[in-house]
Amino acid sequence: MITEANPQSPETQKLRKSSLKHNWMHVRNWIEMAEEGDPLIIKEGKGLTVIDTDGNEWMDVNGGYLCVNVGYGRTEIAEAVRDQMNKISFTPRGTTTEPVARLSKKLAELTPGELERSWLSTGGSEANETAVKIARAYHKRNGDNSKYKIISRRGSYHGGLGITTWLGGYGGQGSRVDYEPAPMGMLYAAQPNLYRPEVPGSTPEEITVNAAKSIEDLIIYHGEDTVAAFIGEAFSADTPFDACAVPGPEYWPMVREICDKYGVLMIVDEVITGFGRTGKWFGIDHWNTVPDIMTMAKGIVSAYVPVAATIVTPKVANAFAGEANIFPQTLTFGGHPVLAAAALANIDIIEKENLIDRAAELGEYLMEQMQSVGSKHRMVGNVRGLGLMTAMDLVKDQVTKERFPPEANVEKIMADKFAQRKLIIRPRGLLCFSPPLCVTRAEIDQFMQAVDEVLGEVETEMGISS
Repeated sequence: MITEANPQSPETQKLRKSSLKHNWMHVRNWIEMAEEGDPLIIKEGKGLTVIDTDGNEWMDVNGGYLCVNVGYGRTEIAEAVRDQMNKISFTPRGTTTEPVARLSKKLAELTPGELERSWLSTGGSEANETAVKIARAYHKRNGDNSKYKIISRRGSYHGGLGITTWLGGYGGQGSRVDYEPAPMGMLYAAQPNLYRPEVPGSTPEEITVNAAKSIEDLIIYHGEDTVAAFIGEAFSADTPFDACAVPGPEYWPMVREICDKYGVLMIVDEVITGFGRTGKWFGIDHWNTVPDIMTMAKGIVSAYVPVAATIVTPKVANAFAGEANIFPQTLTFGGHPVLAAAALANIDIIEKENLIDRAAELGEYLMEQMQSVGSKHRMVGNVRGLGLMTAMDLVKDQVTKERFPPEANVEKIMADKFAQRKLIIRPRGLLCFSPPLCVTRAEIDQFMQAVDEVLGEVETEMGISS
């Protein structure tokens, strides 16, 4: 962003103009970016801090797309990539490699219950697309040819491929309209959001139970002989309305019972919540529940290279055992040895530096600071989260929970104020804070002080000061 306090060098301006002309970026409009002096060109990073091409230091409060779990600048991962490329950079057809074998075994050891066999890919969208295909193929293998429908939760995000685009229907801004018609068999249940419930209930327990029952209601209505699987994030990750909405303790055990009752496979999406983000290895570990299929990406390698996995239980895997009974999918970069080596190095850092316990401890500290700041501001309707995955729900009215209208431009105003403080935070109805697991208390204090200041300034400007 070009400002008097943040001028751009000729070289940076050249790179920025090149990006605006040729780079089709995620979730940003190049016209808007041109007007605002964006995009920011980042050249290096360490921990939470990234440095742009003009030498300015910025704090990345959400670690990219909630994915840089071990922080930026980990040379151990870079060295693992280099070493593996010097040994073997790919694999002959029909063979595998040492790092792939080791990573598959490691994932079986880390994941809960009997999850044991991984299908490796290169991103969360691929992992979830693979999970749905496995679920449908599983029922075909078992002779249940009519079980093809997939239940997901409204507002969730599970990816942007052919099937995953339609799981949850995340977003707006034409995120699905452009790709209609939808594939057959997409069903939508309620989110277990206790602050903005979609189901009736006067207590958290009632809301939680009714959110789980909404899954059963869909199965009964459409027929248990038609529903193949339910997919849900351990708790919703990065959506405009339900981010970090932690379900009540009854939810996941109930969902497990419902899926078992009707022969529906349970898929848990741990793409964001996995690998320590929530203070446990996986988000679902907080509820001692084991899915039939689990997907993971992002934190598996802290986004240093593209790696993902879809892991299944023996019950699911055994449906594909036997001669000429394979899962019919081939992905060139799935099971890539260099990517697997990077993931192993990342997991090694998480274990050696005890980042799981660190996320739990500092997550509690972050929540305390958020509650303290939130209590001072009328714009904050709700503070929630688990571990280092948290959010503040921004409201115009705390009683009605009404959001600010688009014409108020609150999100843009706040983003600009954060940028002035060298913080990369882009509000979307919520303020989300999911820093790398290596975050320190001092860094939490620093960005929470900025949040306090920005909330206060915006409230004053809008005439809603506490």
